[in-house]
Amino acid sequence: MSGARHRLPNRRHSETFDIEACGLRFTVTISNFPAGELGEIFIQNHKADSGAGIMASDGAIAASLALQFGCPLDVLRKALCRDARGNASGPLGVALDLLAEPPDG
Repeated sequence: MSGARHRLPNRRHSETFDIEACGLRFTVTISNFPAGELGEIFIQNHKADSGAGIMASDGAIAASLALQFGCPLDVLRKALCRDARGNASGPLGVALDLLAEPPDG
């Protein structure tokens, strides 16, 4: 059984910000659906073609597809690896946790 993929408009606003995870810097670019929910996420490492950058990018592409097929952001982010304190371990989890926080928080 397969659900329908909800694609983002061809022209859309995107936001870019930097994060740190696993001792490395990453640049995150996101776009939202017209109603405001996250629709895609891209993650790049500062070092082109690095193993960490490739894995972060692949994970973000897979997360984008999951979001476009209807996976809730909270379900996706809570499924990712976390340390003993409950903090996200990898760059995708760090980025999704930041996006899930309330604007004041």
